[in-house]
Amino acid sequence: MRRIDKIIVHCTATPQGRKVTVRDVDRWHKQRGWKGIGYHYLIGLNGEIWEGRKEWQVGAHVAGFNRYSIGVAYVGGLVNGKPADTRTPEQKKSLLKIIRELKSRYHGAKVYGHRDFANKACPCFDARTEYANI
Repeated sequence: MRRIDKIIVHCTATPQGRKVTVRDVDRWHKQRGWKGIGYHYLIGLNGEIWEGRKEWQVGAHVAGFNRYSIGVAYVGGLVNGKPADTRTPEQKKSLLKIIRELKSRYHGAKVYGHRDFANKACPCFDARTEYANI
């Protein structure tokens, strides 16, 4: 098992309400030249939790921080082309569930947003604060 000290939350930067699947993201990431989907988990609009990369595999979601992190993304993040927290109630519930599960497996791991490591709005909310006490 890899040593994990970060759980990094992302959004897909797609319009609010647009259905996106794990296959879609896998295809997009392959088009960028990656081995496949860079996230370990993807949360669909209805709260579906899809597995992307296996947890034992190094992700491709935050340059310089992939080796010791797990990437979790929710579908959405844009309203009229601008960054926005578009999480549905079901997505919020599933994000909380997967983060709790990951923290129980990786004791001491802290939750961050992509924006904590890059000049980006992603995931369009303050994940570090929202999940600080999980």
